[in-house]
Amino acid sequence: MKTSPAAPAAHVDRLLADVIQLLGRPLPPEYERALRTVPRHLFLPDRLWLRDGEGGYRACDRSADPDGWLTAAYTDTPLVTQFTDGLPSSSASMPSMVLRTLLLAGIGDAGREARPPRVLELGTGTGFNAALLCTILGDDAVSTVELDPVLAARGEGNLEAAGFAPALSCGDAAAGWPSGAPYERVVATFSVDRVPSAWVEQTVPGGRIVTPWTSAWCRYGTLALTAGRDGTAHGRFHAFASFMPMRRPCQDTAGPAAAPAQHKGVTSLSPWLVAGGDLDAEFHLGLAVPGASFAWDITGEHAPTRLHIADDEGPSWAAVDYDGRCADRFAVIQAGPRLLWDEITAGYTRWETLGRPRIGQYRLSVNTAGDHTLRVETGRGSTGITIPEKLSRPSGPSGSSGSRWSSWSGRPGL
Repeated sequence: MKTSPAAPAAHVDRLLADVIQLLGRPLPPEYERALRTVPRHLFLPDRLWLRDGEGGYRACDRSADPDGWLTAAYTDTPLVTQFTDGLPSSSASMPSMVLRTLLLAGIGDAGREARPPRVLELGTGTGFNAALLCTILGDDAVSTVELDPVLAARGEGNLEAAGFAPALSCGDAAAGWPSGAPYERVVATFSVDRVPSAWVEQTVPGGRIVTPWTSAWCRYGTLALTAGRDGTAHGRFHAFASFMPMRRPCQDTAGPAAAPAQHKGVTSLSPWLVAGGDLDAEFHLGLAVPGASFAWDITGEHAPTRLHIADDEGPSWAAVDYDGRCADRFAVIQAGPRLLWDEITAGYTRWETLGRPRIGQYRLSVNTAGDHTLRVETGRGSTGITIPEKLSRPSGPSGSSGSRWSSWSGRPGL
């Protein structure tokens, strides 16, 4: 059995209890062994950023607060480990979400297979997830890819210090890792808004692909696919996890566009219905209105409360204003070639017509051309959903944090 520097027993016991409580069931023995074997604190930098309860982060330094830092290391919570351009760009995910993703991928079935499945991890990050995989499956079964050279070197150092040696490569995870293919399991540690074709191509028939999901509107959900013999993949979404989006190599971006003409109107659809925290509605809108993101403005500059909507790749935007008095009629401004509020209204109406489906009712298929086809299972059977073309095209360069309007508040109440 591989040996590594021990984790503090009391801290691990508390972490295990928190993980089991959140998952609602005991962990398989190999998972509990992995969580006890892999010392999480060895995979964290000396400075962490923790949620401050007000929408921001506070720094936690090991040198200044060693007890607080160690407690954070063994708390079932995400820990930001890197900022880029003032925004979070890498994090250590919640251990419970890491383990739940591995369970969904069928990693827990390893002991019942003839040999350990070959696993491709996409996004090495701190190396903690790769270490768990190595503990469960063995080093030879695990390959991991990291885009950021700094993170790749740091992750490799963390793994070596803890006594693990998976095959680690530095490259664009969207391309998978052909030299180690094919794989029985492909597991991403970041979220995507489409499944790269390379992932399907590098997965054996019957193999599993598991990745957190994102859209500009809603970063939530996990997709689990099974690869077919014909080069396709089919599966469904699961209602858990919110991960940072996939980062891509830097690309040139277009310069600023001319200010678009504005159109004013009135709506009876409450902005809180589409952006107030109903994850089922927001998940649907993320699929139905690709590229549209939102942020709440409660500065009072334009209205007591404004929902601002933007096209992440174009000049279009919209604003829905609550005047502080009337909660059934809201002023709307739309600008640009996309009438974003009209798209949001149509998407929300469609979601209601379908019976307000939950995230787990959505199924996704990917064909050999990389096209994505959605169906939603309702009480009336299965219904196809048209995916706008924007969702089917390759993702452009993505950041690693939330809305570009992050200085504003999130989801205020009436």
